[in-house]
Amino acid sequence: MTIAATPPAHLRDVPFMGVIFVLDEAAKVGFELGDPDWVNLGQGQPEVGPLPGAPERISRVDLAPEDHAYGPVSGTRTVREAVAAYYNDTFRAGLPGRYTADHVAIVQGGRLALSRALAALGETNVGYMLPDYSAYEDMLSLHLSRVTPVPVRTRPEEGFRLGTGDLAGLVERSGVGAFLLSNPCNPTGAVIAGDRLDALVRYAGEAGCALLVDEFYSHYHYAPGPDGAWLPAAGPVSAAAHVSDPDTDDVLVFDGLTKNFRYPGWRLGWVLGPPATIAVLDRVGSAMDGGPSRVVQRAALAALEPGYARRETAAVRAEFTRKRNHAVAALRRMGVAVDAEPAGTFYVWGCLDRLPAPLNDGMEFFRRALEFKVITVPGQLFDVNPGRRRRGASPYASWMRFSFGPGYGALTEGLERLERMVAKYA
Repeated sequence: MTIAATPPAHLRDVPFMGVIFVLDEAAKVGFELGDPDWVNLGQGQPEVGPLPGAPERISRVDLAPEDHAYGPVSGTRTVREAVAAYYNDTFRAGLPGRYTADHVAIVQGGRLALSRALAALGETNVGYMLPDYSAYEDMLSLHLSRVTPVPVRTRPEEGFRLGTGDLAGLVERSGVGAFLLSNPCNPTGAVIAGDRLDALVRYAGEAGCALLVDEFYSHYHYAPGPDGAWLPAAGPVSAAAHVSDPDTDDVLVFDGLTKNFRYPGWRLGWVLGPPATIAVLDRVGSAMDGGPSRVVQRAALAALEPGYARRETAAVRAEFTRKRNHAVAALRRMGVAVDAEPAGTFYVWGCLDRLPAPLNDGMEFFRRALEFKVITVPGQLFDVNPGRRRRGASPYASWMRFSFGPGYGALTEGLERLERMVAKYA
């Protein structure tokens, strides 16, 4: 079933998210979810089956009588305490200031968590990066009566990473009161970590600029090794490790079980931040969505158990580093330029400029790959443009996002098909 191209007159023209667009276009030429003849190198979810070294997949949950009733809009205290403990143990060992249940809101998925936060903003300028997660476009567009989005374009020579100077320039020129970013970044795989992330958090606090940090890929973190090969990083990355005072620092962290714990179908996310801000998000949630499922929260307790969480994130980094290296090498062999090494996520952000026409255009590459039953995502879909106010051609027309979220076998098959496609036009 495909999506109607023209909505009824009483509806607005809602832009496609990148993944939804490519799946809809693929469906027009025969793709169906689960079809083994297709390889989805556009997918925005990780493989969800067993991984070497990972704990067993959670496949059942025993409910308590109260799980059949409505729950708190912010989530049950037990789950909020478990999330707070995860951040304290993983990112704040030895640091003053601890997160508690009052610093956490549980939400039914990451996009809904982000939507609550944007709906809570007052009249302000909001900075964001280019390129970044395609869903931000409509999220910001819904609030243009109060919010003025101000983009900053990240640069290949900086690895597509936002620098403190980039944020300082926006604050000085545009007076942005909040900045929204994904870190690790979807689609580029760029990661702001260590001293660079610490400086960004500290500057934002000094400048009075709230940081809204989408960390849904925080476990997918890689580091260069001594011989040039990339290895699993020592651990996940989070702005929570650089917060001075969890009670007052205006840093909101968005994460969940979707990507990092490989349970996307559960639709369980959270927001971590100062209690006063969380209280406002709860009031937004009471009107917007009514709160998360108690059934999923019950299941989440097993995933958040410390031993389970540590084994899962270590296994994720090990297996996805292997797939990352395989994907980068294969894409480079076929002529895709990967100048900014992906240090996070499960995406490779590649430039097609060196490929023969018509494959040097992202949308053409995507459509020709469909003929080989491979799905990819054109880079222009990550050119976040709220309200479609910017005019002209996208600077990302010759870029593509390739996902190494599928299992190793499917990934290999998809890359081999793309290599045959490129050879056809050579």
